[in-house]
Amino acid sequence: MAKKKSAGGTPATVALTAAGTEFTVHAYEHDPSSPSYGEEAAAALGVSPDRVFKTLVADVDGELTVAVVPVAGSLDLKALAAAVGGKRAAMADPAAAERTTGYVRGGISPLGQRRRLRTVVDASASSHATICVSAGRRGLEVELSPGDLVALTDAVLAPVARG
Repeated sequence: MAKKKSAGGTPATVALTAAGTEFTVHAYEHDPSSPSYGEEAAAALGVSPDRVFKTLVADVDGELTVAVVPVAGSLDLKALAAAVGGKRAAMADPAAAERTTGYVRGGISPLGQRRRLRTVVDASASSHATICVSAGRRGLEVELSPGDLVALTDAVLAPVARG
């Protein structure tokens, strides 16, 4: 993977560049009528849906928490709560997620968020040499090693996806 310069980049690509992390940016034409941002990205990039990860924001015991799970599955809220030592988890209010991360729904990246949130990356990520996550806007993905994603987000690696 080549390191890309981020002239005019998103906060995610700026953060990756600043950290000296190797990554590749993949752009595609976003279709506003697509029912699933992640599945649309996987199809547009020709990448298996188990290698494309969506960024979801949940509320765990009153604290916003990021979950990064394969687009082919869904988030197990009980497993997410357990992974961070919490009791209850629910999906966050979309407006709160956007306000806190600085990104719009469908383009929330686990990287370069306005305020760093606790992050959990599904354990399945470690079975791939590289994974794709949102680069910070709809129609833009960044490919990087799962280890780099975990290190840059100070994430916990845990089985939080199902399906």
